[in-house]
Amino acid sequence: MKNKYCLALDIKNDPESIAAYDRYHENVWPEIKKSITDAGILNMEIYRTGNRLFMIIDVEEGFSFERKAALDGSNPKVQEWEDLMWNYLQRLDPAAERGWVLMDRVFSLKD
Repeated sequence: MKNKYCLALDIKNDPESIAAYDRYHENVWPEIKKSITDAGILNMEIYRTGNRLFMIIDVEEGFSFERKAALDGSNPKVQEWEDLMWNYLQRLDPAAERGWVLMDRVFSLKD
């Protein structure tokens, strides 16, 4: 069984940060892609409108954000990538444990 999650985050609202974030995501490091799939993420897409980011992830059964965070925390290359990305990002919710905020589904055509 596959599950889907949607998350949101903002880029700093300046053209340089937006352009840099987009540029880095044209060629995501292979170690980052591997860390994503190793955590049980089957597919990930990130969309942007203005400075708002929207991520959709399809995950395998048993996926957990806690396990993903633990794997990321012990991976120096992921930490390097995240430190780099935080030069361009800003939290939607300053109190959020992680930058990306899980979104609630409010409608599905299939339901």
